[in-house]
Amino acid sequence: MQFVERFAAALVDAGMPRMAALVFVALLTSDSGRMTADELVTQLQVSRAGVSGAVRYLNHVGALSRSRAPGSRREHYALEDGTWYELVARREQLLERWVTAARAGVDALGVATPAGARLAESLAFFEFLQAEMPAMLARWKAQRASAMPSANHATASHDRVGQGKRASRGAA
Repeated sequence: MQFVERFAAALVDAGMPRMAALVFVALLTSDSGRMTADELVTQLQVSRAGVSGAVRYLNHVGALSRSRAPGSRREHYALEDGTWYELVARREQLLERWVTAARAGVDALGVATPAGARLAESLAFFEFLQAEMPAMLARWKAQRASAMPSANHATASHDRVGQGKRASRGAA
């Protein structure tokens, strides 16, 4: 449990809500990769409402899926294949919004002003990240495909699913 809390704290430091981080790490570190709400409540010693909110958040960002066994009322939560890839790919959408906002700020304030210069520096950094991200993600997929032949199928399958998710949710 200490590891779960430490890893979750690192995710919280990066901006993930605390309860979502705990649920994410609990699923990540479970042998089956699947848990029910009751199992999460018991393991994390948190409220059912907290788990429900965390699951809703993680589902929204594309990090987990929900499923039910036939004839069961209990939902099982599992991390999506390629969860880290999906989370980083979603950051690409955020970068686009940041680029647009920073560009509007530079245009409004002018690059010759101190505030405009800071926004221009921010814009340059966001554009750099935006330009580098696709190549980095492609290198990751290539590395996974060469390291594990079965990862090639899983990643390709996940890309098709993930693109549909991103398109249906819009930019976060």
